[in-house]
Amino acid sequence: MRLGIIGGTGSAGLFPGGVPVVLPASQPWGPASSAPVHSVLAGHEVIFLPRHGAADAAAIPPHRVNYRANLWTLRELGVDHVVAINAVGGIDRAAPPGRLVIPDQIIDYTWGREHTFTGDARFPLQHVDFTGPFTPALRNRLVAAAVDLGLDALRTATYGATQGPRLESAAEIDRLERDGCHVVGMTGMPEAGLARELGLSYAMCCVVVNHAAGRVPAGVTIHAQIEDFLAEGMAAVRRLIGALLAGGPVD
Repeated sequence: MRLGIIGGTGSAGLFPGGVPVVLPASQPWGPASSAPVHSVLAGHEVIFLPRHGAADAAAIPPHRVNYRANLWTLRELGVDHVVAINAVGGIDRAAPPGRLVIPDQIIDYTWGREHTFTGDARFPLQHVDFTGPFTPALRNRLVAAAVDLGLDALRTATYGATQGPRLESAAEIDRLERDGCHVVGMTGMPEAGLARELGLSYAMCCVVVNHAAGRVPAGVTIHAQIEDFLAEGMAAVRRLIGALLAGGPVD
């Protein structure tokens, strides 16, 4: 398989020494967040695209990411499987800081984003089936790789996608919990929906880096938790991606 990785906050160091891919000056959906980077991990080719911009900038906020350009670019480069890496806040007790989460469902609370390719003369109208937002074969392979590595990954969870860039209020997190969300992030949508429109196999690996609002222990700040858990979580993600690739092709 040719695997594409879309990396979020803290993922810039996942694939050091990669070679930037030169893209055409004109792209049908505008520029991607950054030039993708071609890397080799576990003897397999990986195309890494930083969601928030190049490592030395990384300044594109969640609501201004050109999700359409990012997914389109990966497809044009021959990517057929995409793993999204997302730093998230933990809502449920089963998703504490430091744990990996591989969601099987998603709820979209975002607004005002370019969320579809359809309705444009360049792309036919589609009503894609989004019952299961993540591709089972790829998601199952991520789960299996986590088990093989002995990683304590939460294997069934719902990701709540909020607008950002501000963090949520405690009352908003209470609402997400009532809706059934286990973790909260700002970049899962429209990315997952766009991947489905393009026919790309897509799964998500979340790194819980903080307790969500209203759940932070006394005397601790959310930002302090992010500093404490982000690097450790991304190291686990790199091991997970290596194990995924070593397992051979995904159906």
